[in-house]
Amino acid sequence: MPASATKSLRVAVLADSDTRWKWGALTAQRLAPADAEVRTDGYLLRGRATPTARQLQEVGVQADSLREVTGVEFLRAMTEGPEDRYDVLVLALVGGGVQAMLHGLRGAWGAGRRPVVVTGYVGVVYEKLADGLLLRHGADLVLANSRHDADRFRAVYEGVGADASSVTEVALPFLGGAPYTGGHDPFTVVFAAQPSVPDSRKDRTYLLNRLIQHARKHPDREVLLKLRSKPGEHTTHIEELPYQKLAQGMDLPANFSLVYGHMGEVLDRTDLLVTVSSTAALEALHRRVPTVVLTDLGVREVLGNHHFTGSGCLASWDQLDAGHRPVPDEEWVARQGVAAGGTPSGGGSYEKAFDGARERIAALLERPGGLPPLNPYYTPETAPGYLPGILARHHLGPDGTPLPGAPAADKAPGPVRQIVRRAARGAYRHGVQRVAPVIRRMGEL
Repeated sequence: MPASATKSLRVAVLADSDTRWKWGALTAQRLAPADAEVRTDGYLLRGRATPTARQLQEVGVQADSLREVTGVEFLRAMTEGPEDRYDVLVLALVGGGVQAMLHGLRGAWGAGRRPVVVTGYVGVVYEKLADGLLLRHGADLVLANSRHDADRFRAVYEGVGADASSVTEVALPFLGGAPYTGGHDPFTVVFAAQPSVPDSRKDRTYLLNRLIQHARKHPDREVLLKLRSKPGEHTTHIEELPYQKLAQGMDLPANFSLVYGHMGEVLDRTDLLVTVSSTAALEALHRRVPTVVLTDLGVREVLGNHHFTGSGCLASWDQLDAGHRPVPDEEWVARQGVAAGGTPSGGGSYEKAFDGARERIAALLERPGGLPPLNPYYTPETAPGYLPGILARHHLGPDGTPLPGAPAADKAPGPVRQIVRRAARGAYRHGVQRVAPVIRRMGEL
């Protein structure tokens, strides 16, 4: 990066949910050189999971500016104004959203001066590996959160004949906090809930009951159910059956409670973290908090807990009730990019996890004549039956240009439009959380 650029870095982050905003904004911070003055402009993609003010406050990551946009509005913001408006663009979106923005920006930018485009994953990649990766192909950097992921990502790209040079090993940007030393009073067990894993009422009720039973069997312990969102809110994944609704009317022991808030703050008081497959497990392992990945519902790809085979963390509620304390496998943990070297700081390894990405960005920004056009693997020639549908969902045509009638307001929506939008979101969430489960149960009769 030129000497002048090391003192100033302008970054844009586009995110479509609270967890992706957290990942994108913190990634932007980690990508900046230590001596750089960074300006971050945040854009929230309008949709079913657009974070609420409460969710943004809970995430606790600030930006110099933050506004809600449609995909077309975002493309306009990236292509109007000074050519050197941003140095780096972080796309913190679901795979289809990344692909749509890559094609939209490719058509708008062409070759020459443009930001370095970065994308990646919020946490554990346990499903749709090939699909998600190929939808992200075309970004200048596709971040892998561990050595394990980097190897898998390159294998997928090389396996289809796509350029794998964009894959860049980093780490999850939100790991940190004081290392666990043990001995909280009272001993605190935290179950990290997930919005869509498991997805059935039977399985979610089972897990809730076992957590409550654990509290009854250990009245000297504090047992917390850590929730991701409140009823009516959405996060990265759809939650049809919130645990707080399942718990309504149940006889709950005095040492059991539901909690919200920042995961790092909850881990400050945790002696045992329990989950099915949440990324919270990696946060806990990084801090050396004893961590259990449940096997009660099986070790299955659909649950994501298969990702933790070899970790030493797999166990059941029966084992936990009997006092089992897991011991993580050091080699497995190191390959996941957490607690490298045996300490949360990794002896400096974690702090240096983004050095390679920063060097690559600096080299790209110094490239004579600017950067070449974005070059996704999917094109109208390679995926004519798939790509147009992806683009159309974001109101883009097969060539990446906005379709006629695409929403692209020049100013903030008026009060009537805001009311209609809130009503539409409410109807969608009602359908997801109330109507869909009823239809599913009827289909099982």
